[in-house]
Amino acid sequence: MMSFETPPFRPPSEARSLLVRATRNCSWNRCAFCYGVHWNRNKLEIRSVTDIKQDILAMQSCTKEIMEWAEEKHCTDRIEQVAAANGIWWLTRGNVKNAFIGDLDALIMKTGDMVDVLIFIRENFPTIERITCYARAKTILIKTPEELEKLHQAGLSRLHVGLETGDEKLLKFINKGVTPEEIIEAGIRVKNAGITLSEFVILGLGGQERWREHAKATASVLNRIDPDFIRVRTLGIVPGTPLHEAVVRGDFKELSEKGILEEERLFIEKLNVNSEFVSDHMSNYLPVNGQLPGAKQAMLNRLDNELL
Repeated sequence: MMSFETPPFRPPSEARSLLVRATRNCSWNRCAFCYGVHWNRNKLEIRSVTDIKQDILAMQSCTKEIMEWAEEKHCTDRIEQVAAANGIWWLTRGNVKNAFIGDLDALIMKTGDMVDVLIFIRENFPTIERITCYARAKTILIKTPEELEKLHQAGLSRLHVGLETGDEKLLKFINKGVTPEEIIEAGIRVKNAGITLSEFVILGLGGQERWREHAKATASVLNRIDPDFIRVRTLGIVPGTPLHEAVVRGDFKELSEKGILEEERLFIEKLNVNSEFVSDHMSNYLPVNGQLPGAKQAMLNRLDNELL
């Protein structure tokens, strides 16, 4: 099989997606909680469109090879298992449904180049239904509304954005490099362009001192954006990161498991959105999921039962 690069990071929801590497590393790479700051001090690299296209063609070749082998061996009914056994995770039910463009802020590419890549993916994988990528709020704001619309028309379906918190003091503490108002403006701009928006929130980020402020401010920001998805992760303190150093100094005190669930309960209680709330990460203590606002009470009841 031909070789190709894939991004080392992707959301859990993109586990079975075609993983296309357009950039290397993060355009910011300064967040206090991120283990990338510790082990990956390399600067952002934007790969050439030519190299990206070569990878896409290599993945297409691998896909065809698996499909032809399955037909020859009369096991097309098990093609998904055969593909996975050969590391071709994106081939499901005989088709390629989704694609994810990485690394951590692929939207930083020039708009024309990204449009070219999006079109090339769809041309070579015509069964693709969804193409997504990570994006920073600041990067979204660099793009004009017209550019975002062009990207959507070319096939960009969804953006995964790391909100983390809506609390301005916490945003400064974790060195996120963005303000609540910028996060809101970026989110609204994405939705106005017709692109599905998935916002990530880190449970426990408020610590023992600001968990209430974290929950309330984050809900307030999301209420103004009304994203399509709200995805939660639980904070993990990684040795070597600035946040770990803050813990060692005593400047940040971690929440207990119960405290994190109390924070999550307050967060959900304050949400007034039409969003799908998803706990799809292995870090989450409790799989609280549901379509808001309809599922809010059931979600709160689930947390209350756990907190008894």
